[in-house]
Amino acid sequence: MASSIKELSANIVKLDRFDGGDFLRWQKRVHFLLVALHLVYVLDTPKPVESDDETVEQIRKRQKWEMDDHTCRGHILNAMKDSLFDLYHDVSSTKELWEKLEARYHKEDATSKKFLISKFINFKMVDERSVMEQFREIERIRNNFSQHNLVMDETIVVSSIIDKLPPS
Repeated sequence: MASSIKELSANIVKLDRFDGGDFLRWQKRVHFLLVALHLVYVLDTPKPVESDDETVEQIRKRQKWEMDDHTCRGHILNAMKDSLFDLYHDVSSTKELWEKLEARYHKEDATSKKFLISKFINFKMVDERSVMEQFREIERIRNNFSQHNLVMDETIVVSSIIDKLPPS
């Protein structure tokens, strides 16, 4: 298992680094990585409280949580472009970092949804390009809907695509 975690950690560099766009996709990929590394629990589990009469077991649990939080935070920061890393590197905990990113970039995803819908509705087919090429472009736009949890009735989609066909 240790070797598979090392391999997975080495592959984090292959993740597209977050540059401020398409937050939901990036967040899902990073969350998947954190689940695979068994680190995701630090997002929901509060830090064990330090006390004077801690048992050895409690000390170990707290130290493990602190190390996992540090590692998890490092993986999230490593999956960001340098400009965003510089903005968020001094956030003290993974949970705080995750919440700041959600607060900042979830709002922009609402704008992305409006943009996607507008792009689909305003798409016009032209005679100069093949119908299949243009249909694939419409499909790419529609495939982005699912990434943003957008659902459009199939009847409306079909009707809309028929309306987009060139007159010839």
